[in-house]
Order: sequence, then C-alpha cells, then structure tokens
Amino acid sequence: MIKKVVLGGGCFWGLQDLIRKQPGVIKTRVGYAGGTIDNPTYENHQGHAEVIEVEYDTELTSYKKILDFFFQIHDPTTLNQQGNDVGDSYRSVIFYDGDAEKIHAENFIKLVDYSGRWKKPVVTTLEPLTKFYLAEDYHQDYLQKFPDGYTCHFIRFGSYL
Repeated sequence: MIKKVVLGGGCFWGLQDLIRKQPGVIKTRVGYAGGTIDNPTYENHQGHAEVIEVEYDTELTSYKKILDFFFQIHDPTTLNQQGNDVGDSYRSVIFYDGDAEKIHAENFIKLVDYSGRWKKPVVTTLEPLTKFYLAEDYHQDYLQKFPDGYTCHFIRFGSYL
C-alpha cells in the first residue's frame, strides 16, 4: 500500500535530500503546510512550515521507520529553529492524517524524549494535516541540482527503534 506523511524539521532542502534515499520511499516533494494563507510562496508563507511530503510503500517501510529517520536528522529540541534558520517556518512538526497517525507520532515523540539523547526536551508539535501546498519548482530536488547548497541536516544519532 502507498501512503504519505508530511514532516517539517527546518529547511526542506536537507530533509528531502536525506529522506528520499531511505528504503521504501517512492517520492518526495517539498512544500508548505500548517499556515492560514492559501497558495503560499517562499516569499509569503506566514504560519506555514517548510515541509516534505514523503510517499512510501508500506510493504518496504513503515510510518514508524520514517519517523525514526526524521528524528535522526534534525534537532527536535530547538523551538522554531534548525541550524541558522530561525522562525516558525523551521519548526519541528509532524502533520498527522487521522487518529492512528497522531497516536503513533505522540508515542514516537515520547520515545525520543525519553531516550536521553537530547539535553533539552523535544518540542516537536503535532498538527492535523489540512492541506499540503507544493513549493516552487526551483526548491524541488534542490540539493540534487546544487550538491554544495546549504543544509543543516545530517544523521545525528542511530535508530531509536
């Protein structure tokens, strides 16, 4: 079965570059979610987080494994910040689609928090996915087009599972 998840953890370029390479991931797209304005753009996306939409095959990976890798590649303890990027656009957030995803995400956040790997508490928020807006073309696959481009994402820890 093919499913999707939308995640925000800082600049969407780095998230896309690393998550796209995970087993079972079929497709990734960067965009915006969680704000109040329709049709956001890079220049005008107040309240929206920069996010990645991950399409994956449940026979090859799982929601839990996607979350596990997500928490390995960004700092979930910095409020509205990843690296040099500051503001609510760069918040750590999981957009859930339904109660089951929400419960799994809540449990995974607890797992990360209780792991003791971080000196500060996890501030990742959970928000219902209302709409995913596709980012401009020049942001899609950015680090494939510009391999020396900016990223603040890297593998910080091994699996939490």
